[in-house]
Amino acid sequence: MDLDITGRTVLITGASGGIGEETARQLLAEGARVVITDLDEAGLRHAAERLRGAGGGHGSGGHGSGGVAAAVAADVTSTPDVERLVRAAEEALGGGVDVLVHTAGTTGATGAFHELDDDGWLATMDLNFFSAVRLCRLLAPRMAERGWGRIVLLASEDPLNAYVDDMPYNASKAALLTTTKGLSKTYGASGVLVNAVSPAFIQTDMTDAMMRERAEKDGTTFEEAVEHFLDTERPGIVLRRRGRVEEVAAVIAFLVSERASFVTGSNYRVDAGSVAVI
Repeated sequence: MDLDITGRTVLITGASGGIGEETARQLLAEGARVVITDLDEAGLRHAAERLRGAGGGHGSGGHGSGGVAAAVAADVTSTPDVERLVRAAEEALGGGVDVLVHTAGTTGATGAFHELDDDGWLATMDLNFFSAVRLCRLLAPRMAERGWGRIVLLASEDPLNAYVDDMPYNASKAALLTTTKGLSKTYGASGVLVNAVSPAFIQTDMTDAMMRERAEKDGTTFEEAVEHFLDTERPGIVLRRRGRVEEVAAVIAFLVSERASFVTGSNYRVDAGSVAVI
């Protein structure tokens, strides 16, 4: 399917790997012009190398050897750094950002509720939620002025499943969901569509680390840890496997495209049934 986004300019956060990098790959293949960012400068550089040649896409939007327009290391928990990032992205793209895909995030503080201190809560909320606020505050009004824009915020299954050891994470992702709805109402009439995507248990560095820790603690193999986690912690995942980053990125790619021109304020779950309700 031609997503009709050739030449659209895209900023993707959390793009040194995982869902962010794969989203960049799919949008480059569709002819978009992409800037990637992450705090991990070395990881970001490697991601840019892996993405070299991914561009081209449909129509006349090819870019020679392809690849990202720029890879800009930035700390999205810092307002001045976010401002610097946006300036660098606009300079690299030769104009305004049409599309923001915000995948940056962390598991954050975990454990029993009464054991979590203010610092753990605040750090988790800062990276997972307020980073999106900072970026949208800068980019959404500019998109509205130009009359076209797409914003996709990466949320999670966790707000509805409310896992008791992950309360700061749950809260941060719930905040993203309600902000998605609010932004969609604020900017929809100006042509800016805002949606969320909520994955569950995807094959990423984050879940790899979780499973390695679980395997070491239980004295099992990595594969056994994954199977046990599915059985005990994610029984709603009816496909009985972790999701793949390309399965999440495909939904993001659709939402930023012209094919989703009547979709805003929505939350698309990519969770193989993990959330029990419709």
